[in-house]
Amino acid sequence: MKLNTIIIEEKDQTKKIIMNRPEKRNSLDEEMISELTETFRKISDDKETKSVILTGAAGNFCSGLYLDYLQKISEYDILENKADSQKFRDLLLTIYNCKKPVIAMVEGYALAGGCGIASACDIIVADKESQFGYTEVRIGFIPAIVMIFLLKRVTESHAKDLLLTSKFINGEEAKRIGFVNYVTDGAELESTVMNLCGEFNKLPASSICLTKEMFKNVSSMGFGPALDYAVDMNAITRMTEECRNGVKNFLTKIKK
Repeated sequence: MKLNTIIIEEKDQTKKIIMNRPEKRNSLDEEMISELTETFRKISDDKETKSVILTGAAGNFCSGLYLDYLQKISEYDILENKADSQKFRDLLLTIYNCKKPVIAMVEGYALAGGCGIASACDIIVADKESQFGYTEVRIGFIPAIVMIFLLKRVTESHAKDLLLTSKFINGEEAKRIGFVNYVTDGAELESTVMNLCGEFNKLPASSICLTKEMFKNVSSMGFGPALDYAVDMNAITRMTEECRNGVKNFLTKIKK
């Protein structure tokens, strides 16, 4: 697939996906949403890739919807709006369900839908000066789809503060409320992310994939069914070649 709005770079077993509309702060339109969705679907099943970085070009992550795109959807009827909303939902789900660990590397602005994209990633590493915000209510819109992913990262109290006030918070504040996992100086952002990827790349891919699968499913289960599901997953994991080799190597070291 020819890519017009994103760039894919590869280093060792890490894929770096760069949203590439720097003149528009990497804002989203139909084409970028489609290209990101298809790229994550492919990478999820790529056996050569063990970790993924998602970032933006030229000092910004993603500033939300492109103004021309916003103008276009303002003229949609209800069915067109629903179909368009489903495409954005599918993008966030494709990122969230990716079989590889996905790290959002954030500097500059991560706003509205861009903040939603970051929240769908497994890990967020941010420049301490970066700016996060959900600006939807300012224009009479609502942060409907992104709210679901935000509530997986922060408490309802913090989510209400962000979504109802539409205020901006920097990377350090985002770390304090639990939205961001790691915060660093801009000069160290890339090296911090690459070090994380290096650690992920050393781990058994099957363990990462199955652990992510559990995160996806357990939250919608009751206590008892969740434990039954965990038993099944435990048994499945023990049958993988990587687990058997890992246990064998561990026992060999212990016996020495």
